[in-house]
Amino acid sequence: MAEFPEGAPCWADAMFTDVEAAKTFYADVLGWTFGESSSEYGNYTQAYSDGKAVAAVVPPMPGADAPSQWCLYLASRDAAATADKVKAAGGELLMEPMQVGTFGTMLIAKEPSGAVFGVWQAGEHKGFEKTGEPGSYAWAEVFTREPDKADGFLPKVFPYGVRRIEPGKDPEADAMDFKLFTLGGSAHENAVLGRMSMGEEFPPEIPSYVQVYFAVPDCDEAVAKTRKHGGTLHFGPMDSPFGRFAAVMDPQGAAFAVIDVTTTVGEMPELSDA
Repeated sequence: MAEFPEGAPCWADAMFTDVEAAKTFYADVLGWTFGESSSEYGNYTQAYSDGKAVAAVVPPMPGADAPSQWCLYLASRDAAATADKVKAAGGELLMEPMQVGTFGTMLIAKEPSGAVFGVWQAGEHKGFEKTGEPGSYAWAEVFTREPDKADGFLPKVFPYGVRRIEPGKDPEADAMDFKLFTLGGSAHENAVLGRMSMGEEFPPEIPSYVQVYFAVPDCDEAVAKTRKHGGTLHFGPMDSPFGRFAAVMDPQGAAFAVIDVTTTVGEMPELSDA
């Protein structure tokens, strides 16, 4: 399997106080199965869709009191060099580069506006074995209250081009402060990450964060299953040119989004250089 290019989303995992409950929830909502937990690496447990690795769940480290949340990892050829770029661009390292056996090297960072993300330098573990299909990673967006900080940081750390959506005929969409980060070109298919400005609709206690989207065959059904298990619907379901999606939270407080990429409404927006 080919390695992911520098800056491309390549993996996602989340910490849960009750891992077994998390496995039950995601097995139903996203159709995941789970491998054996690896006691050597803090009971890290990989999730699979159709036998292909798509994410992982893990209990908190002893003594840690971190909330449950999804962490997106961006690919790096050299984690130490990326760590230097993070610091030089005004970010913060929450975890210095750490080698994980023969699997690869990771670090955890925070961009200047507060969103936390991971960096992964692949060894034996290359990352997602499946993307864009039901049960797997589909997309991600940085939600931030200080978009200028995120916009200035990300292209300094990764080789991103920056695109914005051209004004159209939808006043609501035109008022939205949204940008796309691309690798290798300006077309939609080269977009790897979005950036959304958080407005007054977000409660003030919610910090900047990275929203991970997982593909599902039916968005409304995934929302119904989320609620059945005690999860929460935050936004949607809503139709878009990219698919029908909804933002939800699992019963342990980890936010994510579900999207049916086969159900699209409207034309793709025009892009221009930011």
